[in-house]
Amino acid sequence: MTPATTATAAKRLVIVRHGESLWNHENRFTGWTDITLTERGRIEAIEAARLLKQHGYRFDFACTSVLLRAVHSLWLLLDELDQSWLTEEKSWRLNERHYGALEGLNKAVTAERYGHDQVMAWRRGYRASPPPLLPDDPRHPRHDARYRTLSAVTRPFSESLEATEQRVVGYWHEVISPRLQRSEQVLLVSHSNVIRALVKYLDGLKEDALTALYIPTGVPIVYEFDGDNQPRKRYFLGDEQDIANRIAAVIRTGSKR
Repeated sequence: MTPATTATAAKRLVIVRHGESLWNHENRFTGWTDITLTERGRIEAIEAARLLKQHGYRFDFACTSVLLRAVHSLWLLLDELDQSWLTEEKSWRLNERHYGALEGLNKAVTAERYGHDQVMAWRRGYRASPPPLLPDDPRHPRHDARYRTLSAVTRPFSESLEATEQRVVGYWHEVISPRLQRSEQVLLVSHSNVIRALVKYLDGLKEDALTALYIPTGVPIVYEFDGDNQPRKRYFLGDEQDIANRIAAVIRTGSKR
């Protein structure tokens, strides 16, 4: 859906899922594993920026995770928007949910091993956590310099969407909401489950509604807020058929090897 009003008409938060990564393309669980963008992913980020530019969007602040696929997507967006100078913040709290021992595994193969229902509970459910990493697993965050300041309790072995929501909502209250209250326009570039968690919180969705909430890569989601920072509208920016096709492609993930 494309709004009729200009981008300066209301307090806005624009959310973009990073462009396609190599492991998105290979249908693998990614989580906190640092995977780069594909060429298609780079194009998706640039096209998202061109769409925002076409509709007159300008930002006062940008935030993203500490994972390259999101960081590089943000840089591509800001460069295309002629706002590379913009203040930006990187936070682990905007990382994708941690998929534990599933990280790097093909989703279709994992479904064959554990069963479709179990894998869907891990992927689309709210409370289920994937199998955890062992502390000596090289994929564990304690081996990554980015997380050296995090306490042992904070560094996850695996995460449910519920656990992801807790850290994302904390970031919303501490960083994003105060900036919106000052009438700043905010750009957030993050990951599928971070966005699902934030949408659940902002829209007051029930847990069972999350199963049908799919976030395509590279499509801007616009939130408009009232004076009390309560959401008035949420919509995708862009061509409706193109967005529907991208959502359908996300729904199909998990079935290909």
